[in-house]
Amino acid sequence: MKLVKNILVIQTAFLGDVILTLPLIQVLKKFFANSEVHMLTVPTAAGLLRNHPCIDRTIVFDKRGKDASMGGLLRLAQVIRSAQYDIAFVPHRSLRSALLAWLARVPIRIGFKNGVARYLYSYVVPYDGELHEIERNLSLLSALGVDWESKELPNLYPSEDDRRQVDRVLFELEIVSPSNLIVVAPGTVWNTKRWMPERFADLSKLLAQEQFEVLLIGGEQDVGLCRSIAQMSNSTHVYSMAGRLTLLQSAELIRRCRVAVSNDSASMHLAVAVRTPVVAIFGATVPEFGFYPYGIHDVVVETRGLPCRPCSRHGGDECPIKTFECMTNISQLRVFTKIQEVLKQVQV
Repeated sequence: MKLVKNILVIQTAFLGDVILTLPLIQVLKKFFANSEVHMLTVPTAAGLLRNHPCIDRTIVFDKRGKDASMGGLLRLAQVIRSAQYDIAFVPHRSLRSALLAWLARVPIRIGFKNGVARYLYSYVVPYDGELHEIERNLSLLSALGVDWESKELPNLYPSEDDRRQVDRVLFELEIVSPSNLIVVAPGTVWNTKRWMPERFADLSKLLAQEQFEVLLIGGEQDVGLCRSIAQMSNSTHVYSMAGRLTLLQSAELIRRCRVAVSNDSASMHLAVAVRTPVVAIFGATVPEFGFYPYGIHDVVVETRGLPCRPCSRHGGDECPIKTFECMTNISQLRVFTKIQEVLKQVQV
């Protein structure tokens, strides 16, 4: 292969997918240390990539805004073409992502064999449904003759300003025991992937009774949810921090916590990226899809044996059979016990 100067990785799916693509970028930088590696992603994820030493440039694709039209797509393709990329990796299996690389005339375009527009790639790699998504993304390297078998976790790099902001917020909340923090992320885009708010509240109360400081995190859309959970817990040791931190600041906060509790959402991948053990609650979806938390001490709490589960790939707005047993069968005490087990493992 000729000298590779510029490599582009296109990932325009959800925030969690972007985090799960970072190991591919990190390994690329190991093999192509003298090449520039750029990432094209959506606006919500761009800030998360700031300071990452393996990403030389971030290109923003506003697929729901100014770049949504064919004209926007063509303009962005021209920007990509002008950068003269030698290789484009496209983990996202969408038509739009594949079309971008093709329109930009990137000579080597690598994607998955089951992608919607596989005919637009130069090389296709089998999509192994039994692998974790991180491992699947890394398998794209096989198109270049690279077989990567080591475990590679995503990394994030909050700045000194991010750390100071987290210090400031904890000080304002008068957190008296910063060494005994547990973070709880109750939000998710999909309702059937969300454990019930009252159970998050009861769990938070149980944790507070064990002298933990419980920090509820989320974006602007989660402010009401986190505030309600904090109120239902009726504890002065449960705090709503939703909407107060950027993604990298949230990552820094999670890094300081002993355990992160989350639905099947981007928050659990944030925790993996800063090496905080995860207790993940799965409802409509299953770990077998390959999107479970990837850390060494991470665990999944789920209801096994239901014939209706999984009900979809991503979850939905409501339970299709109106029972929601996948979540209602998961008790507060069961999750609390899992947290205790994880804490013991980490201490050993």
